Amino acid sequence: MHSDSNKVMTLNDAVRMYVSDGCHMSVGGFTVNRNPMAAVYEIIRQKIRNIHLYAHSNGQGVDELVGAGCVARLEIAYGGNGRFAPTCIRFKKAVQDGTLVVEDYSNYQMTLRFMAGAMGIPFLPTRSSLGTDIINKWGFSESLRKSDERIPDQKLLVMDNPFGNWGDTPKVVLVPAITTDVTFIHAQKASLQGTARIEGLTFSDVEQAKSSRHVIVTCEELIEDDSLKENPDSNQIPPFCVAAVVHVPFGAYPTACYRYYDYDPAYLNEYRKYAEDESLFRGYLDRFVYGVKNHSELLNLRGKAALDAVKADPRTGYAVGLDRR
Repeated sequence: MHSDSNKVMTLNDAVRMYVSDGCHMSVGGFTVNRNPMAAVYEIIRQKIRNIHLYAHSNGQGVDELVGAGCVARLEIAYGGNGRFAPTCIRFKKAVQDGTLVVEDYSNYQMTLRFMAGAMGIPFLPTRSSLGTDIINKWGFSESLRKSDERIPDQKLLVMDNPFGNWGDTPKVVLVPAITTDVTFIHAQKASLQGTARIEGLTFSDVEQAKSSRHVIVTCEELIEDDSLKENPDSNQIPPFCVAAVVHVPFGAYPTACYRYYDYDPAYLNEYRKYAEDESLFRGYLDRFVYGVKNHSELLNLRGKAALDAVKADPRTGYAVGLDRR
């Protein structure tokens, strides 16, 4: 191994180097699964503002970034924390208050948009959303689109099938590609050089990573030998896509990381109460985000018993006997 290929750095340094006010950024994960929460908290601590955020169907990460005032614009399919918040609370409040501009797509469309960016093409066709108001309801105004060349001139475009009715598809929807400045992905394992292995469902994380200029991978385990070269078909993100690797055990907490720990129902229930009240939410940020130096200190604040309760069973990959109410 050569030292110049070692991409390991601290999370503080990675955020300072690759995230800036007004950048276009995406976060991986799905609802309460494998959100890059340690990175989210560091972005909040560094008080980065006016982010143009993209997410597939995220939950806790998006909600806290929005609630902390880091996000100006959001493109997303769904924002929710399952039963804890069917619609993310700070996200909903920001939309209602007019402090967040949102444009929504279907789940499949968001994956296709990241895939188009990964392929280096301007759009991909689909039938997804034909006959729905996703086509008619635009979140970004014409003036906003003209003011930022990174935003496509149109949300999407319905066109006649250029091959006639071949395939019994008279019309298709063209969805624009997404290319971000930086993407944060949390993986179970990563090498010093940036190879990342995600266990369980990958959601749209791989497409997000390959559509971004800079990818920051936070990981549960930092692999210092060549063991990730065994079963290489289990590695989804190649090292040439990755700008930085950060070793952060429990880096997705309080969301789940398959085979390592489950989501924390107690935390998410408490968070819901904080999020529903403006002053309580400010107190939450002061204690759990600004009041700690890093993710390790947040975990210490929660305590060993809380972390032990969500540790995954080796056989199932989930916490057994966890009270999920």
